[in-house]
Amino acid sequence: MTRATVARAVVALCVLLVSTFIALSTPPRLGLDLRGGTRLVVEARDTADVKVDRGVTDRTLEVLRNRVDALGVAEPVLTRSGENRIIVELPDVQDPREAAEVLGRTAQLTFHPVLGPADDVPQGESPPGDSPRGGKVLEDEQGRPLELGRAALTGAEVKDAEALLDTQGSAGWFVSLDFRGSGKGWAKLTGEAACHPPGDDRRRVAIVLDDEVVSSPGVDAEVRCDAGITGGATRITGSFDQQEARQLALLVKGGALPVPVEVVEQRTVGPTLGAAAIDASARAALLGTLLTALFVVAVYRFFGALAALALVAYGLISYAALVGLGVTLTLPGLAGFVLAIGMAVDANVLVFERAREEYQAAPPRRRSLRAALAAGFRNARSAIADSNVTTLLAAGLLFFFASGPVRGFGVTLAVGVLASMVSALVVARALAELCAGSRFLAARPRLNGVTLTGRLRERLLRWSPDLLRHPRRLLALSALVVVVAGAGVGLRGLELGVEFTGGRLTEYSTSRPVDVDTARRALADAGFANAEVNSSGDADISVRAPKLTDEEESRVRAALAEEGGEVTRVSDEMIGPSLGSELRKNALIALGVAVAGQLLYLAVRFRWSFAAGAVTAMVHDVVVLVGVFAWLGKPVDGVFLAALLTVIGYSVNDSVVVFDRVRELWGAARRKPLAPLANTAVLQTMPRTINTGMGATFILAALALLGGDTLADFALALLIGITVGSYSSIFTAVPLALRLEQRHGRPAPEPRRPKRTAPTLGGRAPVDNGARV
Repeated sequence: MTRATVARAVVALCVLLVSTFIALSTPPRLGLDLRGGTRLVVEARDTADVKVDRGVTDRTLEVLRNRVDALGVAEPVLTRSGENRIIVELPDVQDPREAAEVLGRTAQLTFHPVLGPADDVPQGESPPGDSPRGGKVLEDEQGRPLELGRAALTGAEVKDAEALLDTQGSAGWFVSLDFRGSGKGWAKLTGEAACHPPGDDRRRVAIVLDDEVVSSPGVDAEVRCDAGITGGATRITGSFDQQEARQLALLVKGGALPVPVEVVEQRTVGPTLGAAAIDASARAALLGTLLTALFVVAVYRFFGALAALALVAYGLISYAALVGLGVTLTLPGLAGFVLAIGMAVDANVLVFERAREEYQAAPPRRRSLRAALAAGFRNARSAIADSNVTTLLAAGLLFFFASGPVRGFGVTLAVGVLASMVSALVVARALAELCAGSRFLAARPRLNGVTLTGRLRERLLRWSPDLLRHPRRLLALSALVVVVAGAGVGLRGLELGVEFTGGRLTEYSTSRPVDVDTARRALADAGFANAEVNSSGDADISVRAPKLTDEEESRVRAALAEEGGEVTRVSDEMIGPSLGSELRKNALIALGVAVAGQLLYLAVRFRWSFAAGAVTAMVHDVVVLVGVFAWLGKPVDGVFLAALLTVIGYSVNDSVVVFDRVRELWGAARRKPLAPLANTAVLQTMPRTINTGMGATFILAALALLGGDTLADFALALLIGITVGSYSSIFTAVPLALRLEQRHGRPAPEPRRPKRTAPTLGGRAPVDNGARV
C-alpha cells in the first residue's frame, strides 16, 4: 500500500466524519413547499412627490427582494398584489418581527456637509431667514443639533456595504462602504470639509439614514484641502453592535425604497405541498437511488458496489455542505439533489470504463487489476476535471450575475459538483486502491467487474459502425429537430406558470377543517391540477392559480365545499409574477454570460471548433426541451426552470467527455484524419454515455411514476433533456466540430503522452489511448 493511498484514505475518512457531524448537528432549512413560513403583506404609500402606481410598486418589490436576500433568506416568494401591495413569503424565518422591521424601513441614505452648529434652530427645520444653503437641522450622535447642507451623495452611489469588526482599534462594529466608480463625489465632499481647521464642526461629514444622523465623522488631519479621501471607500461608525451594523449594511446595500411601505398583515402559511406529496417524493427518491446502485453493481460488480458506497458518501458530503451553508431546501432542489446522486455515478463510470480499456490493451502476461485501475483514474482525470470545471464556471457566473431561485440553483449546482469530485477522486479511489491488490479479486473477472470487457463494448467491437460517415446529414437532422421543436413554441405558445404571468390569489374559510392534501385532490378533480394550494393562517385554505376567471373561481369554491362544507371567501386578489421582469432579465444575462464563459474556457482548453460544437449542442437541447413542452402543453414554471438549468449542465458535461477522448486520440496520431479518430472516440465513450444515462433514468423514472403530480413534469423534462443531450453530444457536437475543422482547422494538438499500440474500436489502425501499465 503506497503513501498516496494511505493519504487518500485518511482524507476521505476525515471528510466523511466532518460531514457526518454537520449533517447530524445542523437542522436543514426547508422551503415554503416543505415547511411553510411567514407571509407579509406590504403596502406602498404615496408621498408628496411620488404617487404609487404599478411601476413604483414593481421597483419597490425589487428593493425588497434585495433586502430579503441580504437577510439570508433563500428561495423567497415576492409577488405584486394589485397596484400598491406586495406579498412577501419567507420560508423558515426565525424572527418574523425582525424581517418586518427591516422590510418596512425606507432606508434613504444621504451624505451631507456639516455647515455648523444650529443651537437656535428647531430640529428638522430649515435654517431661519432666507439662507441660500437650503439644508436641514438634525441631531448628531451626541444629541447636538447640526445644520446640514444639501445632500452631496445618496445611497444609490454606494456599490457595496459590509458589516465588519475593528479588531485593531476601538471602533467596534462598523459598516464599510465602497462607492461606485472612483468615488469622485466622496472625494469632493471630504475635500471641501478638509479646508476647515481640526475641531471645527464644518470639518465633519454627516451620514444620514431616514433623517437620522447615524455617523458624523471628522475628516482626518492628513487629508488635504480640496483633495479629499480618494479610493471610493469609507466607513460608518456609530457604536453599533453586530446586529445593528448588519442591518444597516443590508439596508444600504439593498437600496432605498422609492416610497415608504407599511406591513399591513403578517401570518404564518403552511407548506404548499401536503404530507402525502412529500412522502411520495421521498419514497420515489429512495427507490430510484436503490435502483441506480443496483444497476452500477450489476455492470461493474464488486467495484460497482464500492462506487455505490461512494455515492452514499457523495450524498452525505453534499447534504452536509448544503445545510452547513444554510441553503434553503425545496422539493425541486431536493429532487435535483437526488438526481445529482445518479449523475455523480458518471465519474465512477468514466474511471471503470477507462480501467477496462487499459486492462484489455495490456499484453496478457502484464495485465494487472491494480495497474488498470490506477491508469483508469489517471486517464479519466482530465475528462472529469474539464467537465466539472465547465459546470463550476456556469454555477459561479449564475451566482454572481443572477438572483432569486436561479442564484440558489448556482449554489446547489456548485456544491453538487464539488461533492461529486471528492466522492469519485478521493473516496471511491481510496476504496478501489485498498481492494485492487487482492489476488482473490484479480483471479475472478466476473466478480471484480473491471477485467471484463463488458457486453456493450464487446458488441461495439464486433459491429464497429461508422456513426459519423455523413456529418452533413446528421447536422441537417439536428436542424430539422430544432425547427420542429421551435414550431411548437410559435404555433402553440408556452403555458407559462403563475411565477411568470401572475394570477389570482384567493383565500377561503371552511366550516369543516380541510387539510391541504384533500383540498389539492378536490381541485385536481375539478380541473385545477396546476393550482398551488396551501394553508393560510390558522385554518384557511389559500389557492393561487393563473388566469382564473370568475366562473372558474366559483368551481374552485364548489370543489372545496364538497370537502369543507360552507365556504366563505376571505380575500381575493390579483397578483403579479414572482419571477418578475427584472429577475428574468438578470437570469437571462447570467445564462448568457455563463454560456460565453464556457465557450471561452472550452476554446482555450480544447479548440474553438470543439467549443462551438459543445455550445451548439447545448442550445439544441434547450430548444428541443422547450419545444416539446410547448407541443405537450405542459406548464413552464419555476420547477421547469430548475430542470432546464440541470439539462444545460448535463449537455455540456456530456460533450466535454467526448471531446476529451477526441483530443487524446488525435494528439497521439497527429497525421491521421480527424473523422475516423472522432468516430473511434465516440465508440469508446458510448458505454460511459449509456451507463451514466441509465443511472439517472432509474431515479427520474421513479420520480415520474411515484413522486406525484408535483414532480412528474420535472422528471419528464429531465428525461427528455438527458435523452436529447446524449444524442446531441455525439450527433450534433462532433459533426459540427468536424465540419469546422475541415474548413478552418489548425494542426492537430500535441500528444500528451508517449505513443504505444492499443486496440481500437472501429477496426482502424492502432492508436495510443493513453494507457500505461
